Amino acid sequence: MRRRPGIGGLQNAAAARDQYRLLGENVAKLRTDLMKEQLATFRSQLEDFARKHKNDIRKNPAFRSQFHEMCAKVGVDPLASNKGFWAELLGIGDFYYELGVQIVDICLATRPLNGGLISLEELCKLLGQRRKGTREAISQDDCLRAISKLKVLGNGFEVISLGKKKLVRSVPTELNKDHNEILELAQGQGFVTVDEVQRRLSWSSGRATDALETLLEEGLAMIDDGHKDGRRRYWFPCVSPVSSYTASESI
Repeated sequence: MRRRPGIGGLQNAAAARDQYRLLGENVAKLRTDLMKEQLATFRSQLEDFARKHKNDIRKNPAFRSQFHEMCAKVGVDPLASNKGFWAELLGIGDFYYELGVQIVDICLATRPLNGGLISLEELCKLLGQRRKGTREAISQDDCLRAISKLKVLGNGFEVISLGKKKLVRSVPTELNKDHNEILELAQGQGFVTVDEVQRRLSWSSGRATDALETLLEEGLAMIDDGHKDGRRRYWFPCVSPVSSYTASESI
């Protein structure tokens, strides 16, 4: 018959558990302190790197993108505020806020043509034309970072991925799965027909027509009824392989 441990044995076991817990807490604290020390070192080195290469960061889009990746790895967000060390050293905050304002202007100017949905590639092209007189070249990565700062304006700005293509939405229109599939299908030639949507996506005529008419009502599509076959074409300027933006002259 097994004997139950006495009071002394229970006290010893409790004391041992407390010691193990204390040891674990100490080890965890040491690891945390070490990580904080390493991060502080990395951040200091990052600041030194930024001082040394500030001209490259300002002028070279690829170098700037790599710099942002380095910042993210040590938990630094140079765009968190347009004031402070990074803004004073590099002017990064002001650079992206300025880009954001120009992006809003371009989206508003092209909205009558595209319904508020523009390809990221076209947006960057128009942005580059507007900024010809500036020293800094820009990239799609710069545009994406500037757009991320526009979220403070509400749900009006969003980046949508259609396969490898990215679109920037500047209106609060919610696109569902059907709308996205149609836009992806239209990328090849810039337009679709009801018959093509039915055949390629295996949809009913009602489903295809309903989705296309919604896109038309939202201003994202334009119709073309001038063909001998009598089939209505739904054109989508935002994914058309041939740029339809003449608005660049007035931007």
